[in-house]
Amino acid sequence: MSHEFRPGEVISYPYLWAWQRPVCVVIAIRSATDGNTHLAFLAITTQPPQTGRIALEIPEIERKRAGLSDLKQCWIMVDEYNYDIVERSWYIEPDQNILGRFSKSFMVKIARRFAEARGRTGRVNRLD
Repeated sequence: MSHEFRPGEVISYPYLWAWQRPVCVVIAIRSATDGNTHLAFLAITTQPPQTGRIALEIPEIERKRAGLSDLKQCWIMVDEYNYDIVERSWYIEPDQNILGRFSKSFMVKIARRFAEARGRTGRVNRLD
């Protein structure tokens, strides 16, 4: 694996939803026990969140940083995520292209909302 994923990086990934496969933001955690990189992908969508969903609207400056400036409005869904492991993934390429990266302060907001949604989040395991 030639790329070390960092929190806030935005990549193209075939996010598993029945109706859409958007670009996603990466939250990466390296396991101390097996050395593998565990990833949580939060979907970025141009569709306004449905009632009852937990999402964070992405400000214009963050869309530009993330390489999403062509989108007029979009949200990060924090109540659902795809789980994958870099070293075992069928979907991540060794030379994965990074579209951009959110700022540290915006990532803090995303992480806080993701933590608040914990227990109400749906996990889609991509290792199956």
